[in-house]
Amino acid sequence: MNQIRIKAEARVEQGTGAVRRLRRSGMIPGSVMKMRKGGTELIKLPEHDFLMAMRGRTGKQVLVTLDMNGTEMSALLREMQNDVLKGTPIHVDFSEVSLTEKVRITVPLRFVGEAKGVKIGGGVLEQTLRSIDIDVLPGDIPEKFDIDVSSLDLDQTLFVRDLQLGDKYTIISRGEVPVAVVKSPDAVPGAAGAAAAASDKKEEKK
Repeated sequence: MNQIRIKAEARVEQGTGAVRRLRRSGMIPGSVMKMRKGGTELIKLPEHDFLMAMRGRTGKQVLVTLDMNGTEMSALLREMQNDVLKGTPIHVDFSEVSLTEKVRITVPLRFVGEAKGVKIGGGVLEQTLRSIDIDVLPGDIPEKFDIDVSSLDLDQTLFVRDLQLGDKYTIISRGEVPVAVVKSPDAVPGAAGAAAAASDKKEEKK
């Protein structure tokens, strides 16, 4: 992951009215959970600069360098609150990290490929796990994991223990947790009929 740089300043503004004035001035209030000193530091950052830095970023945990008046700090963007109507950020939370120490995060799983049991057997693929917990160095945090399910046949289950994510990642989620399963058509209400109808349409086209 490419680390991005964001300018930030310490802030003293607190309370609803003060924070609203801060936002009207083009700044976003935020906080940083400090790793070395402990506690939380209140910060503010220019909205335009933050939006430009975050453009194209889809991951939930983003590694950044906070430039605090010349003092640099590596941090993870942990949470971003958005305005319900405008969709613009109204508060951001960071946590300080060391680039040489692993952090525990949750990463989304995305399936790629068409399961054999679906393509040939007319089964139904069900995703039973949407994300996975891992330990990883901050610089190696992925936005997602692409999981190839093309080899899954009818009545087969892919478990966490079957995932091959690479040496950079230590899986924390329990190995016996199912990630995906291909169910037979007769095990899914309405699936058998849908499969038969699809087969009939293919025959008609011939």
